[in-house]
Amino acid sequence: MEFAFEEDVLIAQAGYEKIRIEAWGRDALRVRATLNANFSGAEKGLGEPPAQQAECGLFECGAYIRNGKLRCEVHHNGYLTFFEGERVLLKEYYRDFSWANEHSPSMKLRAREYRSHGTDYEITLRFEAREEKLFGMGQYQQPIFDLKGCVLELAQRNSQISIPFVLSSRGYGFLLNHPGVGEAMFGSNFTQWREVCSDEIDYWVVAGSPKEVLERYTEVTGRAPAFPENALGLWQSKLRYRTQEEVLSVAREYKKRGISLDVIVIDFFHWIRQGDWAFDEDYWPDVRAMTGELHEMGVRCMVSVWPTVDRKSVNYQPMRERGLLVRTERGAPQCFDFQGDTVIYDATNPAARDYLWACVKRNYYDKGVDCFWLDEAEPEYAAYDFDHFRYSVGPVVKTGNLYPREHVKGFYEGLKRAGREDIVNLTRSAWVGSQKYAALVWSGDICSNFQTLRDQLTAGLHIGIAGIPWWTTDTGGFFGDVTAEGFSELLIRWFEFSAFSPVLRLHGDRGPHDIPPLSDLDHGGGFSPTGRPNEVWSYGEEVETVLRQYVRIRTELKSYLRGAFHEASEKGYPVIRTLFFEFPEDAEAWEIGDEYMLGGTLLVAPVLYEGMRSRKVYLPRGEWEDFFTGEVFQGGTYEVAAPLDKIPVFIRRR
Repeated sequence: MEFAFEEDVLIAQAGYEKIRIEAWGRDALRVRATLNANFSGAEKGLGEPPAQQAECGLFECGAYIRNGKLRCEVHHNGYLTFFEGERVLLKEYYRDFSWANEHSPSMKLRAREYRSHGTDYEITLRFEAREEKLFGMGQYQQPIFDLKGCVLELAQRNSQISIPFVLSSRGYGFLLNHPGVGEAMFGSNFTQWREVCSDEIDYWVVAGSPKEVLERYTEVTGRAPAFPENALGLWQSKLRYRTQEEVLSVAREYKKRGISLDVIVIDFFHWIRQGDWAFDEDYWPDVRAMTGELHEMGVRCMVSVWPTVDRKSVNYQPMRERGLLVRTERGAPQCFDFQGDTVIYDATNPAARDYLWACVKRNYYDKGVDCFWLDEAEPEYAAYDFDHFRYSVGPVVKTGNLYPREHVKGFYEGLKRAGREDIVNLTRSAWVGSQKYAALVWSGDICSNFQTLRDQLTAGLHIGIAGIPWWTTDTGGFFGDVTAEGFSELLIRWFEFSAFSPVLRLHGDRGPHDIPPLSDLDHGGGFSPTGRPNEVWSYGEEVETVLRQYVRIRTELKSYLRGAFHEASEKGYPVIRTLFFEFPEDAEAWEIGDEYMLGGTLLVAPVLYEGMRSRKVYLPRGEWEDFFTGEVFQGGTYEVAAPLDKIPVFIRRR
């Protein structure tokens, strides 16, 4: 193996493979390897790093590069090991006797494997298994807190968000800087990353405590802007407000009842056809008057925008002629078949983003709409056959996970050009860097039950570690029957959790579906069905009393929440945090996934099981004050009362 040095860069050459290792942010190194003549130069997830001074040199067994806490050694046998001091953080896995591995049989199993995939490669990357706990990776619908032992698909689906960044209890973070479809396997024998289609290996490693890792990671991938203060309270939504008058009547009722409301949401099929990106004037005759009245009441208006384009829509033909739609590799150009024959606009194409924003600005923003709900943002396909679709930047198997980030980027940049500063857009998917484009991610179309509620807490903690601090759920779940036994209890417990989450948002498709449509047509703003009422007062007096109590608590928490969101903008910290994020020296904190910190001061222990009226709570070392009673506790484990109108919350006394 031959070594060369270019300022703060170590280059190693072994046969056809070229390896480039360089300082990329504080205490961090970026590693690229390829069999091609040159590296791609593609941006992917990493932005330009702050200037760093790395140390490079040779040693008896190879070459090394050191950047702050992190050192990487490249041995003459071609394999990489990462250290903090003398402690091994991460080491490539190989079992090939010909490479003189002292404990290896001749299995011809190498750490970096390339298999031809047309002009690109299917790539496998392996690391030695270590005693560690793993967190992050985005959002997967499962209750598993420690991801060690998991196999995770690297692809976007409705309610699944793939962000290939993992934080280890050993004191490092790892980003697979590749936007294509693949798989991560965190086995007990080795860790394996697989890329279905790529032209190079590209990953990033950082050393530090959990807070240091998140700071360094978001320094090079981006941080969320300031969160709008007029969106910190209650968001009201349902499937679906069908008319302008329905929206106004709900907002007026909130005002009449004295319940603070920050945002009201107009969901899908307020249009004539998907891809029109405009209101159906039969049901929304004067949007400017509607938004004007909402603004007078201090309520922001959010509107759902889908990326789907029906072949009968006014925009299909001009977008097709300009090449602004997703391509199919085989057969008819169809992507999605929900209530229409639709193709999806290509968010990776800047011209397509500009075209969509021009429609949105003209038909929504210029009429007073404040913010946008980017539903279907994965995007969702009728079947997730990733090898069947192609974007302007390449086949989906190679580039597909970029889509949700580029989609929200188009809206963020459009709003900035329009002079908007208080930007927040709700989106159903994300990738590395989505946070810097004011993306509020929600956890997708999920079921209404306690198992799903437990999954959401885990999902929220992991996606925060993956760099997305703005996160929310459909409070009460999306698919729910209001007549089902126990639904009211579920809604109360979920609302209590949401009140101590980044965003309190009431949404869902409430059955049974016995409300007739407004129109017999197969298109337009009146044909799609709607769900039962879903306002704070819709579930009876007992439920309303509890929900109103938590809206008041949420309103009182606004000044505190501003501080938590400020830390997200300034340091990259999650708004809801694992206990170990605040208490990394506490071994017990690394084990607990059913409690969390809201900011750095409030410890929340949500009630996640039906019928539960008390629960066990672990308080890390120090003094803690009961949020509701003021009683003071020392660190330890307690059985705490949790009547239906209360979840355990404690204030950390510094």
